[in-house]
Amino acid sequence: MVYIQLPNEEERQLSFYLAMEEYVARETDVRDAFFIWQVEPSVIFGRNQLIENEVNIGYCKRNGVRMFRRKSGGGCVYADKSNMMLSFITSSDYVCLTYNRYIMMVVEALRKIGIDARADGRNDIMIEGRKVSGNAFYHIPGRSIVHGTMLYDTDMRNMTACITPDDEKLLSKGVKSVRQHIALLKDYTTMSLDEIRESIIKSICDSTLTLREEDIKRICDIEKEYLSEEFIYGNNPRYTLTRKRRIEGVGTIEARMEVKNGTIKDIDLKGDFFLTGDIDIIRKALKGKRLVKEQVVAALPDNIGDIIMNLGKEEMAEVLTENL
Repeated sequence: MVYIQLPNEEERQLSFYLAMEEYVARETDVRDAFFIWQVEPSVIFGRNQLIENEVNIGYCKRNGVRMFRRKSGGGCVYADKSNMMLSFITSSDYVCLTYNRYIMMVVEALRKIGIDARADGRNDIMIEGRKVSGNAFYHIPGRSIVHGTMLYDTDMRNMTACITPDDEKLLSKGVKSVRQHIALLKDYTTMSLDEIRESIIKSICDSTLTLREEDIKRICDIEKEYLSEEFIYGNNPRYTLTRKRRIEGVGTIEARMEVKNGTIKDIDLKGDFFLTGDIDIIRKALKGKRLVKEQVVAALPDNIGDIIMNLGKEEMAEVLTENL
């Protein structure tokens, strides 16, 4: 594993590191790459999430907390200087193998320093039943990118004020608040954040690649997309019908549909689910179909679970046709 290092310690915003992941994946021939980064207070929400559902926008603006969208699925997370963000880029195309490999590398790195971490659920690393790391992934041709948080001494007041999680999501985990669900590394070790960071790097990586200034310029070019208002806020047209449900092992799916005379004219799918294929395949399959469960099931692709992880055709149809 190669550790990717920047040529200087200049402070950068979160969007730069998302662009850096993409640059390493697209423009380098490093088979397996890893790096750790930190940012000033920021929130980062998933590719398919609606910002107004996930983020307290007013609080963030008043308190100087930056808001960013990433290209991976999953839920909204908070980052600050008292936690770490981890990025893993690999040539593997196999989603489950790639994800499990990354999660277990991080779990093993934590166990080496005496922290009893465990993989749990679809994307979490837990300590004593509480979440210390949440992770997400996405593909570009021939490459996979996995990234996640690692909480050390995060500002919980700021985190809970910035993020507005779905009550159903919290209850599905048997907790009543974000704080009850979260673990902080500082409560399980005497090591400092910097010491843990160096230990993780040593555990996972065996060589280092330092990027050049010309690499930084190209990363900054990629970053422009992440900074555009269209990318961050999205294009949210009005729809006549909305359906929302949380599915165990899948996540929250929110379907917004334009329906005329019982026929689906347009549909958009939002939520914290993990996208492992082209969501437009689902959208195109449903356009022009009657909003009737049997017809929806028949129209959906048989490999829908390869597009939205763990999702079944019956489950998707039940979301769309609920109360009809």
